[in-house]
Amino acid sequence: MKKIIRSKTHDASFQFRMGAGFPGDVNRTHPVTIEPCQIAAATPPTGYGQAVLLAAANAGVRPFAAGDAAVAAAFGITVRPYPFQQSSASNFGSAAFGAATPPVVGAIDVLRSGYIMVKVPAGQVPVKGDPVYVWVGASAGLHVLAGFEATDAGADTTPAIAGAIFNGTPDADGNVEVAFNI
Repeated sequence: MKKIIRSKTHDASFQFRMGAGFPGDVNRTHPVTIEPCQIAAATPPTGYGQAVLLAAANAGVRPFAAGDAAVAAAFGITVRPYPFQQSSASNFGSAAFGAATPPVVGAIDVLRSGYIMVKVPAGQVPVKGDPVYVWVGASAGLHVLAGFEATDAGADTTPAIAGAIFNGTPDADGNVEVAFNI
């Protein structure tokens, strides 16, 4: 007589497409160039996977600002440290994955060359080879100051960032891979 065995599994299932990653994830480890940089204390980066420039005052890094509409070359892109999960007031590690914010002082890793995940606004669907823009207008709706964009919005975006292209289409959350200075 044949024995029937039943078992429970706790496997994850992705109905259509698995998420691509989190902003700031370096998703290809070769070739990649990442360097630690000082954070510009007056204007620190506000997120991982954010294009940064060198601050003139102390040579630290800062995000793009409203006056940077003519800048066409980013210094790099902030890298999310791993393993890292921000703490909460009552339970260390209870914050959602991908929700961490960079420190406001000290050092931060910056991708100078390689492949990294960034976020584009909902509804923007870049394809492989499309140019990369940065929003330099005031934050409004889906557009965030210093956030990546897939379309040129004139005065509210930078010229196409030199050496940066989208390397595919975004996932359902707007996360997409960018090839930077490759």
